[in-house]
Amino acid sequence: MKAVRMLTAILFFFTAMVFAPKLPVEAQVTGNDGNPMKIVGYFPRYGIYSSFFVKNLVTSGSAKLLTHINYAFTNVVNNRCVSFDTYADYQEPVSAQNAVSGVADTHGGFAGNFHQLQELKKLYPNIKIIMSIGGGSSDPNAFRSAALPQNRVAFVKSCVAMYIQGNFASGLSQPGIFDGFDVDWEFPASSADRTNFTGLLAEFRHQLDAVRSGLVLSIAGPNGHWAYQYIDLKNVQQYLTYFGLMTYDYDGPWKDNTGLVAPLYRSSKDPDPNNNASATVEGYLEAGVEPEKILFGVPFYGYEWTNVPNLDNGLFEPGAPKGQGAAYNSIVNIESKFQLHRDSITDAPYLYDGNNFWTYDDTAAIKFKMAWVRSNNLAGVMAWNLSQDLTNGLLLNTVVNGLKPQN
Repeated sequence: MKAVRMLTAILFFFTAMVFAPKLPVEAQVTGNDGNPMKIVGYFPRYGIYSSFFVKNLVTSGSAKLLTHINYAFTNVVNNRCVSFDTYADYQEPVSAQNAVSGVADTHGGFAGNFHQLQELKKLYPNIKIIMSIGGGSSDPNAFRSAALPQNRVAFVKSCVAMYIQGNFASGLSQPGIFDGFDVDWEFPASSADRTNFTGLLAEFRHQLDAVRSGLVLSIAGPNGHWAYQYIDLKNVQQYLTYFGLMTYDYDGPWKDNTGLVAPLYRSSKDPDPNNNASATVEGYLEAGVEPEKILFGVPFYGYEWTNVPNLDNGLFEPGAPKGQGAAYNSIVNIESKFQLHRDSITDAPYLYDGNNFWTYDDTAAIKFKMAWVRSNNLAGVMAWNLSQDLTNGLLLNTVVNGLKPQN
């Protein structure tokens, strides 16, 4: 907290209570609230432009629950790690009101999300902050090139130098913020990619271990066999701390019919038996991945269709995709305008008003899934993304509470 110099102890206390950021008592406690499972949340770099700051993780209570924060993302350009947005990463000044420490960034100094993550680690030194490489907006061909044998050593070296060693730019060195990498190549698509991805992950593991032991290496694991067939799942797990399975986006605006974004099981009307999270996890297990290496992904967002026929409450009916979805914290504001339905098999919620249809996850669906994660002895949960939760961290709290041993 920002200490305001005052002449008396009484005035100091009054001023601190009024002006300091409201940090929970648990901010002094490391770990993730006593839960042994990994709790990983993606933090979007662009949140800083829409008033979602690192400090929000403190005020929402989410920081005390997280074991890992994946920063999304850095890019791959010309076989090097390259910032998507240097301004958001380490240049944009953050005001005292929005700063973790209550102290505004110095103009022209180290600022932005990276500085705030640095401050967060002072409060929660056990949180591991991971740089996620790639994502859906990164060119898969850039990954394909970087993974080639002649390029991968220099590529990994550039990532390690920039994020593990903290050499963000010329004259700017701030080591100690990041604790590893999450590789999000969307997606390997050939047998050559399969071989080269294995080599790339082996190189990441080698160079990270050369810095120090214990640095994290994960991948964002695709949900469909069409994609994960080009990852040597059994072999690469020796290099990985865990797989963050994207057990969501089974249905969405790329389809001209409604569906469920992240069903645990196959819905009775779904024509595809593999279009669900349990099928994805079972696919990884059958490929030889150990359950203690698997993080189960949950979405903090949903998708919408319109012009949906009034049959079976709109589920698995033709429809026109509308937009690219919305955060849970937006969807809850429109729930009352719809009829809430719940799939009898998957417990997944959906909204329908006779014309418009929404699919998303709510607290009941997440609680249902967490019981399954516990019963299958998985390593924990990964959430996309933290900015889409409510200001009180409702969804993340539901994840954590659902993973605790039940009496």
